[in-house]
Amino acid sequence: MRRHAPAAARNRQPILDVLRRHLPDEGLVLEVASGSGEHVMHFAAALPGLVFQPSDPDSTARASIDDWARETGLGNVRPAVALDAQSKAWPVEQADAVLCSNMIHIAPWPAATGLIAGAGRLLSADGLFYLYGPYRRHGRHTAPSNDAFDRNLRRRNPAWGVRDLEEVAACANENGFGAPEIVEMPANNLSLIFRRA
Repeated sequence: MRRHAPAAARNRQPILDVLRRHLPDEGLVLEVASGSGEHVMHFAAALPGLVFQPSDPDSTARASIDDWARETGLGNVRPAVALDAQSKAWPVEQADAVLCSNMIHIAPWPAATGLIAGAGRLLSADGLFYLYGPYRRHGRHTAPSNDAFDRNLRRRNPAWGVRDLEEVAACANENGFGAPEIVEMPANNLSLIFRRA
């Protein structure tokens, strides 16, 4: 039942290194689109003072997440919940941080705007909104590999694709967030750290 995502094994530690500098010592962290569950287990093991709430719209992903939680025996990971980023009603009403990795390029744009609006509704005044993945900057890809990845995504589904950082930041601003802190990551990805404006 446990799923493995090769990218998760590669990027979970670099992501954790960034999160350590920005997450509070305690509180509730909602992860949107938890996928296989490997990210959230890695974070929860390293940050025992925080409670992690994984989520995914896909029932197979949620089963994988819960299987990982049983296998690791981590007491600070809640059972995975069904969450559709585009929905106005989320199963979590308040969080100290909202994390989302590698989702907005493999989902239609309304999922990205729904995610950002949802984070705006949930987060406390000093809450953290964190996004990870590939982005275009000023309308251009940051590497040839991202350009090829973008073309592949759009072939699979025309509603998918690598998003413009400026468009994501503008949407975040409309939902009460300031300009992001941007951290360059391995494999031509970026970490975006948003706080309340």
